Amino acid sequence: MTSPIATAPAVHVAGVTREFATKTATVHALAGVDLDVAAGEFISLIGPSGCGKSTLMRLIADLDQPTAGTIEVFGKPAARARLDQDYGIAFQQAGLLPWRTVEANMALPLELHGIAPAKRKARVAELAAMVGLSDFTEHYPDQLSGGMQQRVAIARALAEDAKLLLMDEPFGALDEMTRERMQTELARIAADTGAAVVFVTHSIPEAVFLSERVVVMSARPGRIAEIVDVPLGASRTESLREAPEFFERVTAVREALHGAPTERANER
Repeated sequence: MTSPIATAPAVHVAGVTREFATKTATVHALAGVDLDVAAGEFISLIGPSGCGKSTLMRLIADLDQPTAGTIEVFGKPAARARLDQDYGIAFQQAGLLPWRTVEANMALPLELHGIAPAKRKARVAELAAMVGLSDFTEHYPDQLSGGMQQRVAIARALAEDAKLLLMDEPFGALDEMTRERMQTELARIAADTGAAVVFVTHSIPEAVFLSERVVVMSARPGRIAEIVDVPLGASRTESLREAPEFFERVTAVREALHGAPTERANER
């Protein structure tokens, strides 16, 4: 018999609101957000600065709690999913430990969970090959480029076979050429592992290149203004960036962003 968790969405967000109290007012960061992410699906969150993209990501990761509504990860409360290590997280800064080698950084989650040294070494070898860093496992972070550091961070996030990857602008600090290479690399890794990905970005072309659906959010309080399907097939290769259908989807997301209600309009 199939377990409920095996058939549950990777992420289920229902009626989520997040408010922050300040000394002078209440900040309404998110209002009534509903979103399902299927197992193995790649979605991007995009919207104006301050729309709550990163807040929503933190709520899914159980790094913060909603004021109202519920969040489930593979059918479990977000807090349980965090304890069970059902997802990996990667941020804009790779966050590597400078005194540990690439191999030791990748192995950290396995080490913390008591995985035997022989199994850790074998798993790290798999991860290093997956992200194209097999020749750099004995290097230290300051000996790597920014793109290579991010590949280490992605490998570390996937160390325990995570079936969900939460990524908050992981390529935002990279130059354009490195960023495009990393996008192609991430698309390949997601396809190879079958992991679902929730990806925060400010870049429309990046969102379209990577995603099966782009979730367009309105200005604060953040709501889902529109979800744009991106039916460009499973293969994300460099040639896709020049395809007419790619530019059509970029235009569709841009129009959705321009049509998203602003905070001032919401107050009228």
